[in-house]
Amino acid sequence: MIKKRLFFEPEIKKDGLAKIEEAYEKIIKEMKEGISGYYDLPVNQDSIVEEIYDFISKNHYLSNNLIKDLVVIGIGGSSLGTRAIDTLLKFSHNRNIVNIHFLENLDPLYLTNSIKKIDLSRAFIVVISKSGTTIETISITKYIFSLMQDPIKGLDLEHKIAVITDKDSPLDRLAVERGWKTFHIPKNVGGRFSVLCPVGLFPLAVLGYDVRELLEGAKIMRDEFLTQGTKLLMFKKAYYYYKNRKKKNINILFSYSSMFEAFNKWYIQLWGESLGKKRKDTERVGLTPIGLIGSIDQHSFLQLIVEGPKDKTVTFLKLKNFELPITVPHISLPYLETTDFVNGRRFQTIINTQCDATMESIMEADVPVDLIEINELNENSAGYLIYYFELLTSAVGTMLDIDTYNQPGVEKGKQKLKIKLSK
Repeated sequence: MIKKRLFFEPEIKKDGLAKIEEAYEKIIKEMKEGISGYYDLPVNQDSIVEEIYDFISKNHYLSNNLIKDLVVIGIGGSSLGTRAIDTLLKFSHNRNIVNIHFLENLDPLYLTNSIKKIDLSRAFIVVISKSGTTIETISITKYIFSLMQDPIKGLDLEHKIAVITDKDSPLDRLAVERGWKTFHIPKNVGGRFSVLCPVGLFPLAVLGYDVRELLEGAKIMRDEFLTQGTKLLMFKKAYYYYKNRKKKNINILFSYSSMFEAFNKWYIQLWGESLGKKRKDTERVGLTPIGLIGSIDQHSFLQLIVEGPKDKTVTFLKLKNFELPITVPHISLPYLETTDFVNGRRFQTIINTQCDATMESIMEADVPVDLIEINELNENSAGYLIYYFELLTSAVGTMLDIDTYNQPGVEKGKQKLKIKLSK
């Protein structure tokens, strides 16, 4: 179960209600016209899931647990979502004992040291690129292939690789020619919204997670959206972001568990790349995302939030049940007797009390705060969270009157890179 609560009351007058209704109708239109296909992923992936599990069951290496390392080659939306969900759930009893490695950076030191940790003789490779020509992904793939195709070691590349890309992309054509397993990304699903399609479903299924339950959690959020409509608290929050986009243009996700660290990074890409745009009237808009981890960042960033410029809003992610009842021992240390008040307390109680205290401090500083409280982390709650933030992003994007799903600024950088390297 996931509970959501706003600790501020946005002032929504008649024009505000009209804006919310307009945003809702725009999203419904995007759903019906297929402008962005992520909306329907929770309900249209059944056949893909069947194909994924069928491939795993028939693949000699995967079905017999012969792989030691799962290597995901992809960047941005091709890897962040999978990493986020695996980090959230990696202590789950469902997870297979498989090391997962994300090769996404061209930094030669990072790449060399990462590959040293991989047993290529017992590795399965997943290459993910929507366009099929992503420079980082293809460059790393070429390097990995050069290491795996050593005739002396006799590594079986053909049955140790899967490709996830757009249908008929250059990478797809190569995979078909070589006989590699391919899964296709829906044409109308962008990278940062793609974790609930094969981009995330396949590697997560290989790791042992129940991807049907992941989709079911997302479907619950989707059903809430379709049945409750503009009554969702999400729209009040989205309207507040839109209305105060100039004076409250920094959005902080303060997550109280280290297991949310990769989720925060996924949120930062989703929020930043989707909402940092030029509007039709040439106004530059953007809500800068920041991801913090509690209680660590109470000792770094909290001071700026409480006494710095009032240009921020804060969303708290709180995990109610960590399922690990470890406690502070009843030990009294000389000179440290003043800390004995925590003796016998569960660590879970302490960190959640820290979360509550931090929220109160920030609210007393007149900073807008909202809370998302997760009862427990599992595939269902992870799917729900993913879909919630995707919907929230779309709601804000429609209110800002921008194209939430493109990234022209990123494409310019890619074009300049190609020109420079070609020279």
